Amino acid sequence: MSFKVRLFHPILLVFLALCGLTPAASQGSGIDTKAMDTSVDACKNFYQFTNGKWLAGNPIPADRSSWGAGSQVYENNLIVLHQILDEVSKDSGAAKGSIRQKVGALYSLGMDEAKIEAEDLKSLEPEFQRIANIKDPAALVDTIAYLHTTNTFPAFAMFVEQDFKDSTRYIAWLYQGGLGLPDRDYYFSEDPKMTEIRKEYVLHIAKMLQFLGDSEQDAAKKAKTIMDMETRLAKASMTVVEQRDPSAIYHKMTLSDLQKVAPEIDWKRYFTAIGLTDPGEMNVAQPEFFKELNNMVTSVPMNDWHDYLKWQLIHDAAPLLSSRFVNEDFRFNSGVIRGTKELRPRWKRVLETTDQLLGEALGQRYVERAFPPEAKARALVMVQNLKAALGDRLATLDWVSEETRKQGLRKLNAIAIKVGYPDKWRDYSSLPLDQDSYVRNVAQASQFEFRRKLGQIGKPIDRGEWGMTPPTVNAYYNPTMNEIVFPAGILQPPFFDANADDESNYGGIGTVIGHELTHGFDDQGRQFDAEGNLKNWWTAEDEKMFNSRAAIIEKQYNAYQAIDNTHVNGKLTLGENIADIGGLKIGYLAFLKAMQGKSTEEKINGYTPLQRFFISYGQIWRRNTRPEAVRLMIATDPHSPPQFRVLGPLANMPEFSKAFACKDSMASGSSGASTQIW
Repeated sequence: MSFKVRLFHPILLVFLALCGLTPAASQGSGIDTKAMDTSVDACKNFYQFTNGKWLAGNPIPADRSSWGAGSQVYENNLIVLHQILDEVSKDSGAAKGSIRQKVGALYSLGMDEAKIEAEDLKSLEPEFQRIANIKDPAALVDTIAYLHTTNTFPAFAMFVEQDFKDSTRYIAWLYQGGLGLPDRDYYFSEDPKMTEIRKEYVLHIAKMLQFLGDSEQDAAKKAKTIMDMETRLAKASMTVVEQRDPSAIYHKMTLSDLQKVAPEIDWKRYFTAIGLTDPGEMNVAQPEFFKELNNMVTSVPMNDWHDYLKWQLIHDAAPLLSSRFVNEDFRFNSGVIRGTKELRPRWKRVLETTDQLLGEALGQRYVERAFPPEAKARALVMVQNLKAALGDRLATLDWVSEETRKQGLRKLNAIAIKVGYPDKWRDYSSLPLDQDSYVRNVAQASQFEFRRKLGQIGKPIDRGEWGMTPPTVNAYYNPTMNEIVFPAGILQPPFFDANADDESNYGGIGTVIGHELTHGFDDQGRQFDAEGNLKNWWTAEDEKMFNSRAAIIEKQYNAYQAIDNTHVNGKLTLGENIADIGGLKIGYLAFLKAMQGKSTEEKINGYTPLQRFFISYGQIWRRNTRPEAVRLMIATDPHSPPQFRVLGPLANMPEFSKAFACKDSMASGSSGASTQIW
């Protein structure tokens, strides 16, 4: 029943290229010279040089926590999707049970604010009754299982993904979870800001419980108990850095193995309740977490479990409910955590929920209106050019052995490419959306997706499946599929323009493509082979060389001060930083290939093609971000803040210094040694 859609794939999660870029002023083809502050020395701070006037002239809108390069792309996509949803929601002629009717019905119910206000908590009464009926561990397991099917994940998470060591099959994954704060370190950090957030969080829980009918005194007491339970779960959880090691989150077990790890939980009962009678082998990502959860099942009173489950339910459902829940949820999760000042318009919130739940049905209509065939064709050519450039780079690296080079080229050649939209659209014909309630229909759609994923176990891998919807302004690399994916949503200016010059496109989407390709060979991706299996294909000496170079990059980014005295976490961001550095290098090499036979000295608006390439790169990362959101990013996000996604890679690019006649290779405003892995 959750609005907060989770992407649980533990590796795919950190391979998202653009970290959900959000809304800026529109621009036409090519670089945006009006955004630049040429009073700044390009060799001292290239981020400010390329973006200074834009950063000063584009304050963050009140309903956003950041405002960046993908801004107008995102907003333009919303306008197109809004038009589509308005049309289908008003289409009285749509056949009952058709996907058009289902999309329209879900959106219409979400927009019926008066009905949602009148309904208030009525739609959740069955769930509250389930929780109230819990008397013993067996009933607790049944209720947790049911909530999991609706995309609310108290206690832990369960999802279906490929087996890390046998990418030809899907298996069930059990993963740590059950927290209401963004990350486990929010429960323990001694930073004064984090301490204040914890206090606010307990008050937030209490406020929500009062909405459920508790007195102020009882709500405060229960909120403390809930915080204590979540803190126990957090203490047993792996950190975000620890989770970056694929081997550390891979522990394949049978049902009997799992029962030994957590004997007080009836796991056969759990899997039967979610609809998976025979789970077969599964991955228990964090066994120590499940040992602590096992202890809590017997040591925590059932009444406390009641309160915790009610909180987890209302925490997830709040954005779908009446205004008192929506406003309080916004106050804490958007205001306190991210610094956002105003709630977004209702149509945007309901639209995003519709996209999350019925994204391919909506995306099919989006593609018809906003993504011409010629855009896909040129984007595919660019991807192939970038792939060839990385191949040339791998073929000439002087620090890897021939054995490792051979396996690397084999993996590169095997990378699948997806551009724009799926070849086969998802079938929603069996999705029941028959409730006269927005919340109940969201629950039905969540259960439909949960059952769809369960149904993949024991079946061949669906190589055509996408992890993002077509309008998404983002991209990703999936190591178990060994694929790179570029939704139609990102293939627009300033990232890509079929009518723009090569320097703009290669400095924009070209470096993004290079970024995703490099993810296959960063500190995580390099651990997966050409077939997507977790398998070491490196010689011991080459692995040692890689790690020594990666350590220099980690040290470089650790030195960057993001806000106050808080620095970038070089370990957490290592994979993305390697991909940023590699993406810029590969994008540059591909651009040089595209420029063969053309002048590299002819200037446009005073800049050579090589300079324009780097300016284009600098401009795709521009973003203003609220301080609260920066702190959240540093604590949880595997991407570095945007200014360091420009300055960091340029510090490792002597070609940049040459293009702008800088006196030394470190003139880009960063510190640390110039380091190239790829």
